[in-house]
Order: sequence, then structure tokens, then C-alpha cells
Amino acid sequence: MGTIRSLADIEAVEALPLKERLSHRSVFEAIADAAARFPERPAIHFFLDGDGFAQPMSVSYAELIARIRQVANLLVDLEVKEREVVSILLPNLPHSHYAIWGAEAVAVANPINPLLEPSEIRDIMRAAQTKVLITLGEVSGSDIWQKVESIRAQVPSLEAIVRVGGGGDEKRRIFGFDEATGSQPEGALKRVRVPKPADVVSLFHTGGTTGTPKLARHTHENEAFLCWVLNFLSGCTPQDVLLCGLPLFHVNGVFVTGAAPFTAGASVVILTPRGFRDQGVIRNFFRIVERYRATFFSCVPTVLAALLQVPVGDSDVSSLRYAICGAAPMPLELFREFERRTGMKILEGYGLTEGACVSSINPRDGERVVGSIGLRVPYQDMRVVELDSQGRWLRECGENEIGSILIKGPNVFPGYVDERHNQGIWAAEGWLNTGDLGRRDARGYFYITGRRKDLIIRGGHNIDPAAIEGPLHEHPAVALAAAVGRPDPYAGEVPVAYVELRVNASVTEEELLEHCRKRVGERAAIPKEIRIVKRMPLSAVGKIFKPALRQDALRRAIEEELSRLGEKVGRVELEVVEDKLHGTAARVRVEPGSGAGRAWLESELARTFGRYAVHIEIEVREPEHEVS
Repeated sequence: MGTIRSLADIEAVEALPLKERLSHRSVFEAIADAAARFPERPAIHFFLDGDGFAQPMSVSYAELIARIRQVANLLVDLEVKEREVVSILLPNLPHSHYAIWGAEAVAVANPINPLLEPSEIRDIMRAAQTKVLITLGEVSGSDIWQKVESIRAQVPSLEAIVRVGGGGDEKRRIFGFDEATGSQPEGALKRVRVPKPADVVSLFHTGGTTGTPKLARHTHENEAFLCWVLNFLSGCTPQDVLLCGLPLFHVNGVFVTGAAPFTAGASVVILTPRGFRDQGVIRNFFRIVERYRATFFSCVPTVLAALLQVPVGDSDVSSLRYAICGAAPMPLELFREFERRTGMKILEGYGLTEGACVSSINPRDGERVVGSIGLRVPYQDMRVVELDSQGRWLRECGENEIGSILIKGPNVFPGYVDERHNQGIWAAEGWLNTGDLGRRDARGYFYITGRRKDLIIRGGHNIDPAAIEGPLHEHPAVALAAAVGRPDPYAGEVPVAYVELRVNASVTEEELLEHCRKRVGERAAIPKEIRIVKRMPLSAVGKIFKPALRQDALRRAIEEELSRLGEKVGRVELEVVEDKLHGTAARVRVEPGSGAGRAWLESELARTFGRYAVHIEIEVREPEHEVS
């Protein structure tokens, strides 16, 4: 492991060809090697709920590789071929790792978010052409099996299901996990896969929830490099203990707190099936750190914000060296307060599924620039460029000039499964357009300045949500803030903001607006409205889920327009959805009210909502009369 303090250190590392640094061709090979070197060391500690953290189930490296080989051998018996897909629909369990790496040993793994709706899970499996599904059986408190039962007949490629926590039913091609894998050999693979760098080994769902699912293909090279670079930059050793609270269907949880430490011989504490969504985990977090002598963890800013509400008390957290934090900008005050309370370092980084997981990070041993996403990782190039109207590389931007962030290197994926999703993603040969806007300073540190799809466009003027969110995060009462565009008949969009307050904090929406009027440097960016919400909507990996906020903003805009018509509008049914063709859209069903005829109301609503750029369907119905 080398010490990275600056861009010059990264360039020095690259003097040695990458192939001389990668000692393994696949993640499976690397885990097997670690298990051979450290068979008795604990690979996994796991507990079912946050209050039971002191009574874990522990898995040694010898047991881990044995279970992985047994899964792989079962898949061979189920006639899964090398390029065929095994989908994994599980919460965070040791079995999730057995399934993922067992599938990668002989085929292609496809972890799926079990919190998705059944139709979305079905569509992912169809797109992946899933042959075998490894999932959770009928377990109290989980609806995963009910989801599987409702969709299994709708996936033509699906030939078998292996379920954790349930028995088998061979007539239906359902196999109990423990029984089916327990009879398999654990010392060797029935079919040895000779990994080639460009061979696809996994499919990860990414992007939105509309249209055909976007499945990112990862190769052996992508994943082997990722594990090496993560361990190189973190200095992970067999003495380290990592906390895994992010989901094991997402690249961060799977690799940063999974594959990478396993290939280094470190220990991973799986923080219950629900991870950071388990309030018992948050409540006991610092006691968990003390119990396992945890050295680092990976998270998103919302997790740190939640942990700030929990007193450290008399827990000894001196083992914590740092946390890797990404997925969203880190509010400065949150950064400083967490470091002050815990004594640990926060390393802000950046990555995306299409880049395997990590593309840049603040140096552990060098200067950490708060608000930046750090330096690029070794062997991966990263540029800020100006693109033409077709999304092609026009020129490289100068220092601190905002442009599109592109990446190229051994971590960059070969493309999506559906060829339609690959249109326009390559700005030049091998250069992936991340879709993020940013800048690079003179020392090589990168900064995210916005995401094209998140820009609020007010009358043709581009507004970066960060220009609103940053000042709001400076307010002492604000825990989380997010700005989105609300549809507007004149400006196209106007900025509005949503705020979650700190525990026991008190402030009014008008006071926050006044704060923005004083702090937001751009007049056009001052929000038209601020709404205080009890709880900010979050995605499954803990990011603020802006689509839900955009839907709420559209709903409120429609309700305001309808309210202007007063009693002339009768009963209203309003539905805001993510439409596969139009994106965020609304369906309004309305009955005429007092003094309004159907034809007049249809004409008035068509005129009113015809001024909006967003898709709004209007249906005027005759009033339903009660039968006496």
C-alpha cells in the first residue's frame, strides 16, 4: 500500500503497469486466496436487529469460501452456463455474499433491490433474462416471497428458484437454500471458470424507474481493479473491521464494504438485514463501533446527519479511523460537527455504477478539501470538458471552468445490456459522460457543481440546486435540505426547497425564506417556497429521493391552480406518477362544481394547464349523483 497525498503521488503509482499490480483475475479468485491465507479469521459478523448487536452470528474465511463454492456448484447442477444470469433478491445477509460471489464464480450475478415493486423486479429479471433466482422465503416481517410468487410466471427465462429460509418444492423447481447447497462439495468448483478481463460477470440496476430497466454490465477487470484500488487507497489490512450498512444490491455496499475487505482478509460487520434503515443500528451505532473495534465504514450524508442525533456517550470510538462518504454533497457544518464529535476523518468521494463504484476520493493521508470529491483514483483518467450539442468532446475545460465530467479507465463499464441505453453516453472513444457537471482546480481536486437532470431551468436560466441547498444547510435548525424545480406557467420552472429540521429545532418556513434571501447569492435562485417536512424522502441507499419531491411540487402547483376556480371545481382525483413516456406527469379527474358546466370546465382547465410544459392529463366527468 502506498501513501497518496497529491496528484503527483498518483502519477508516481502509475509508473508501474497496472497488470503488474493486479494479482488476481477475478473477485472470486481474490476471496479464495484470502481464505487460504486467513482461514480462521472472521470474515463476517451478522446480527438480526440493532439491539442484538452483542450476539452475532460469525462466519470465518474458511466457511465463507466453502459457502460460496457450494452456491457455485449448485448453479452448475441447475445447468446455469457462464454467460447466463443469476438474480439475487435478498436483504443484507451473509447469504447475499454467498450468492453474489458464488454466481460470479460460474456465471453472471444480478443483485436486485428487494424494496422495489413487483413489476419493477419483474422488468429487471426480464431485461437480464434471469435463469435462476436466489431470494428470501416466507419470513415474518418480509414481503419478498409474496413479490416473487406474484411475478415468477411473468419471467419466461426463469427456470429455478433457490430460497433462503424456506423449504424446497421440486415440482415447482423451488429449492431450499440450506438443503440444496449443503449437499454440494465445498472444497472445489465443479466447473472452473477461467476469467478473461472483458468477460461480463455482473449486472447492476441503475438509473430511474421509468422505461426499460438500465442494467450496467461489469467485467472481471472492472471488479478486480476496483477491489485493488479500494484496498490500495484505504490501506485495508486483515486487522481492519468494516461496518456494512448500505444495501447489498448497490455497488457501494457490495464492493466497498464487501468484496474489497474480503480480498484483504478484513472483517465485515453486516448491520442487520435493513442496514442503516434499522433504527436500532442508528441508536446503538457507537456501541457497535466499540464492540467490534470498527475501523471504518461507508455511508451517505443522510446517515451522518442521523448519527449526529445520537450521543456518543461513554462509548470508546477511538478505533474509527475514517468514513467514506459519497452519493451527495456534504454540508460543511455536518462534516465539521461529525469529525469533532468522533475524532475520525471523513473522506468525500465520488463514483457511479457505470464506473464500478469509485472514481475519485479525498486522500486519506493528504489534504482533504471539504466540498470536493477529491483526486481521481490511480489508473483512471478524469476530465472536465465542453461537449457539443450531440454530446461529443469539443474541448477540455480550463482550471475551475465548469463542464461535463468524463471518466476513462479499467473501472469503466462496457455499456448497458439494452443497446438503446448506450446511445450518447460516450463523449469520445472510451470516455464515459457521467452526466455530472463539475470543475477541476490547479491541484487536481474535482468538484461536482450539479447534475444536468437536476438543474432548475427558470425562464431559460440554469439554477444549480446546490446554490440553494448550501445556504439552507448553514442554518442551525436545518438537518437536510433539497431544492427542485416546481412547474410554472410563465418561467417553466421555479425553485422550491424542502427542509427536514434537526431534532428539537424550531424555525418557520418564512424565517428560512428570509435566510435564503440574505444568503443565496443569485436572485433567480431564491426559492419561491420552502416546505418543512417531517421526514425527507430517501432512496434505498439513503440518498435524498428528489423524484418524490418533484412529484410533490407538481401536485401542489396543480392544486393551487384548481383552488383559484373555487366552487366551480367539484370533486377532484389527482395522481402524480413517473410515466414511462413523459417522466413526471399528472392525471387529473375532476367534476364540475357550482355554476360550472362540463364544457366550460374542460375549456378552462385546458387553457390553464396548457401553459405548463409538464404532461398533465385532464378528464372532466359528470357529477356522480347519490341514489336516494
